[in-house]
Amino acid sequence: MKRLSFLYPLVLCLLVLGSLSGCETVIDAKLDTGPTQLSVDAILTDQPGPQTIHLTQTAPYFNSGTPSAALSATVIVTDNVGKSYAFTDENNDGYYVWQPASTTDTLGHVGRTYQLTINLGGETYRASSAINRVPIVDSLVFAKTKINPLSKVEGYRAEFYTRDLPGAVDYYRIRYYRNGTLQARARDIIIVQDAAFRGSADTDGLLFIQPIRRSVNPDSLYALNEEVKVEVQSLSLEAYNFWDALRTQITNGGLFATPPANVPTNITNTNPSGRKPVGFFITSAVRSRTARIVNENIRPDDNR
Repeated sequence: MKRLSFLYPLVLCLLVLGSLSGCETVIDAKLDTGPTQLSVDAILTDQPGPQTIHLTQTAPYFNSGTPSAALSATVIVTDNVGKSYAFTDENNDGYYVWQPASTTDTLGHVGRTYQLTINLGGETYRASSAINRVPIVDSLVFAKTKINPLSKVEGYRAEFYTRDLPGAVDYYRIRYYRNGTLQARARDIIIVQDAAFRGSADTDGLLFIQPIRRSVNPDSLYALNEEVKVEVQSLSLEAYNFWDALRTQITNGGLFATPPANVPTNITNTNPSGRKPVGFFITSAVRSRTARIVNENIRPDDNR
């Protein structure tokens, strides 16, 4: 009997699992969809060329289709020096575009404040944002390295150099492009306070810390002759908090996930009892540098 005693726990487990498999219940939940809301995707910069504001209507949570465009809106941006910029939806697809008078004309200027006004369906929405200062990207270099210490596969790691502007707390967003394609994973939402991450020591006026300088890399690293572009965008504190909250919600999962929360917005309906909008109105100054992975841009790997 002693030789068979080890079977009892196994038999017990099988009986428990069998009983649980017979207790499945399919729940078909009927969820209210609620009213649609205006969704605003507006990032305007100080760079030459057209500027675009994308307006859509929100869709139910379980609707995986493309949100419908918000059509027939009047979209105006004004600044604090009296200039007005009209955005029109020429293609009737929800993309409202301002066209400059010349190839060198810019909408955005550092130090100015901009107000967005949207009239849609008898309701008026407003938001404001300032364009803050931004540092230049001093250089962009590459180093040949292994994908990880245990791998024999090698690639090229990019590293850019930027120094925070001294004298005030500044907020930035980093974006990067691989062969002209914006890299847009959740981990590619890279935001910076002064020269480091929020909560770090005082880094006012310092060189961006190494984890930020090296944050502009894909998992597989780069290959020889690829082209990399790095942008530094200025942010307001409100825009910094928006990107921080958005990144948190996108990556919120796993065993220690927190309850979902609304991402903040700086857009309001002038009618307090009207439909509440979602999205954000951001204005940024942008500085960038582009480099190709060729011999003159390759440096020794200081981690070896």
